[in-house]
Amino acid sequence: MKRSTQVTLTSISLLLLAAAIWWASGNLNSYYSRVANTAAIYITAAVSFNLINGVVGELSLGPNGFMALGGYTAAILLLPVAQKEMVYFLEPMVWPLGSFSLPPQLFIVALLAAGIIAGIGAFIVGWPCLRLKGDYLAIATFGFGEIIIVLANNLLSVTNGALGIKGLPELTNLWWTWGTAVVTILVVKNLVNSTYGRAMRAIRDNEVAAEAMGINVTKTKMIAFVVSGFFGGVSGALLTILISTISPTLFMFTMTFNLLIIIVLGGLGSITGSVLTAIIFTVLQELLRTVEAPFSLGFIQLPGVPGMRMVVFSALLVVLMLYYRKGICGSWEFSWEWLLRKLGRKEVDQWNQPMQDQY
Repeated sequence: MKRSTQVTLTSISLLLLAAAIWWASGNLNSYYSRVANTAAIYITAAVSFNLINGVVGELSLGPNGFMALGGYTAAILLLPVAQKEMVYFLEPMVWPLGSFSLPPQLFIVALLAAGIIAGIGAFIVGWPCLRLKGDYLAIATFGFGEIIIVLANNLLSVTNGALGIKGLPELTNLWWTWGTAVVTILVVKNLVNSTYGRAMRAIRDNEVAAEAMGINVTKTKMIAFVVSGFFGGVSGALLTILISTISPTLFMFTMTFNLLIIIVLGGLGSITGSVLTAIIFTVLQELLRTVEAPFSLGFIQLPGVPGMRMVVFSALLVVLMLYYRKGICGSWEFSWEWLLRKLGRKEVDQWNQPMQDQY
């Protein structure tokens, strides 16, 4: 397919998405808007998480730590000074963090700062840990996420400990969440299709052979890890500002488990799969609230079971691993060429085979 055609179709799809967001911003109630915002945040987190787990093939269990770094960074920067004095009553916020705050107009600065802090954290953790492989890397990154939670509970002058930070300005909306999701998809897609992306897939397939071919394995892994950490931090910031509060319990290992479900169900390495399953996961999370509510069977009254939703998701994951191990999409990626082939094969064949007709 001609590149100009791809650019045109992509531009049209972005305009349609913008029109849908504009309509939704004025017509959806607060509940449906919250669900749509959460779905977009999960897309950002899952696509970035899939970069290191699916494309590079390294098992990382620390995205909740990067999201926590981003969430606390945005919360500290955006919480008004007067609110800081009220919230930090056990111990005053450390100077100079307690003496200033960013105005709402600089929300994008807070998001970028959240991503940068999380990216720096990814670099610090990745430098020693990415020399490990398999289960050892998983344990090391899991430990990083737990360390961040422990620090959040104990650094009272920074995070306010277990009390958390409340009263954040509600700045997250559909434009920010879906705009960030689109940027994340475009950045990761272009990275995967670049020479670095081919090197990442080579490392996933055979690290020894990739290194023998001259690929700098450590550098390539580090690029994926830092990019994943950056967008993980941004997604954590968006989630924190969306619910207008943050505490250590928000980014427990459950968050990593949710993201693992999304990328495995969608297909490791598939951006399309991560997007689709992030939306499905968010919707099912809301629909399955009924399984946690009390219900009756005739004369028998059964109490609700907290956490039953995760049992259902775990069962789905087990079934999928038994009968459809590559996930919903496997390694397949959506493309305009594929769509046009489905709509009209002859037209696409004429675009793709102009040179073959000459032979």
